[in-house]
Amino acid sequence: MAASAAVDELSRNFTYWSPGAGNGSLSGAWYLGNQKYSHVQLAHQEHPGPYFKSVLWWAGTALMAMGETGNFAAYGFAPITLIAPLGCMSVTGSAIISVMFLKENLRASDLLGMTLAFAGTYLLVNFAPNRSQSISARTVHYYFVGWQFLIYVILEILIFCILLYFHKRKGVKHMVILLTLVALLASLTVISVKAVSGMITFSVMDQMQLTYPIFYIMCIIMIASCVFQVKFLNQATKLYNTTMVVPVNHVFFTTSAIIAGIIFYQEFLGAAFVTVFIYFFGCFLSFLGVFLVTRSREKEHLPQSYIDFGNIPGKQMLDKIQPDSNGLSYGTLPDGSVSTKSQSGEKKED
Repeated sequence: MAASAAVDELSRNFTYWSPGAGNGSLSGAWYLGNQKYSHVQLAHQEHPGPYFKSVLWWAGTALMAMGETGNFAAYGFAPITLIAPLGCMSVTGSAIISVMFLKENLRASDLLGMTLAFAGTYLLVNFAPNRSQSISARTVHYYFVGWQFLIYVILEILIFCILLYFHKRKGVKHMVILLTLVALLASLTVISVKAVSGMITFSVMDQMQLTYPIFYIMCIIMIASCVFQVKFLNQATKLYNTTMVVPVNHVFFTTSAIIAGIIFYQEFLGAAFVTVFIYFFGCFLSFLGVFLVTRSREKEHLPQSYIDFGNIPGKQMLDKIQPDSNGLSYGTLPDGSVSTKSQSGEKKED
């Protein structure tokens, strides 16, 4: 029963994926599904161990790494403000795959959400900044010590420390706090990923950049921020349903990444107001599409069973015991007075 429930949980949650640690690949859908499935399995074990000892969890992490390889390369050629919002395509792609292979029902809201996501993606691709920018070590160092980024980092560290205090010291585990911590780390991730990818691309196509200290500083920031992102995202998916985590995480991550690209790499420098407005309108459409696709599904395939005591030979009951999912006991009687009387009457006759 526990394994069947876990499989049903995986099937329902396969559709719901958004970029967590900077990824927007379809393999991320399998990552989140495996992550949730591993938590469900561990919860049904008599002595559950740490999630990172689960084979399924590591399988999902490996699949995510495959998608991240292509995503990492993309940051070396395109601006952050173009790549980050495209994570909505993984949600719509996963929804299509779940209908084709997992036989999920295709709802009207799914079609509307996909349409809005595709429309938003069209606007993002056409109105995102297409400045060709070579990312060399000197360019990254120049942006890294700029006053805009220094102010941004100070504010981000301050907010992160306040949220971490409430999370660790006060025991506040609200989803918004966890996903805000993920988003704050994500901004550093996309900055460092683009810097590392850009310097590697520049080394291959022009001049070696891997001997500069800024390259290794960015590598450390990238690895550390990714590790802690997975930690907080894992806590969120363990405590809350993925239908709640995915759309909120997508909005928080994308917003954080766009702000990081605008401040650090100045990607909207010199852009016209109309271009910026249409770009953010495209972001809004993609956000709305993700919310529609990932909104809660009715549990149509999970009929509630009951125990009919009328089928017991020699016994006849007027009522059925219905399982009470909200209570600690197995079930409750629909009409306790009648059932109790009938039970007591049978005992006296015996």
